[in-house]
Amino acid sequence: MAIYITDECINCGACEPECPNNAIYDGGIEWSYADGTGVSGVFTLVDGQDVEAEKMHAPVEDDFYFIVPDKCTECHGFHEEPQCAAVCPVDCCVPMTDYLQTMEEELESSGGFGDSAEDLKYKIQRFKDDKNLEETNERLLKKKEILHV
Repeated sequence: MAIYITDECINCGACEPECPNNAIYDGGIEWSYADGTGVSGVFTLVDGQDVEAEKMHAPVEDDFYFIVPDKCTECHGFHEEPQCAAVCPVDCCVPMTDYLQTMEEELESSGGFGDSAEDLKYKIQRFKDDKNLEETNERLLKKKEILHV
């Protein structure tokens, strides 16, 4: 699993240098699997997908720090607990399982578990998109409040 940074992130940057996998990036920054690692060439992810290590990817988030899930190991093999969560002053580094449980609860309440696997994947993606849109709208409202617009 991985750690997820919520939209409560204040962009303090405390988490980024603590990550032993170089999985944390400032918002709006392109990333690659090779960044800060010894990985090169084509390799296979846990889900079986082949990826080019040096290929640059679009930022996962534009407004605040983000964690690339495929690079995050929750610090297993390095530390007893995820270091980003340990140093985060606003507790916005949470296990992805909490985020996925929220999605599952949403799907369960809407009757999503009686669907085919394809329908379920679609609903999960739609939920993620809706969640990202909701978080984006919330961030915009907060910015307007701060700027008194």
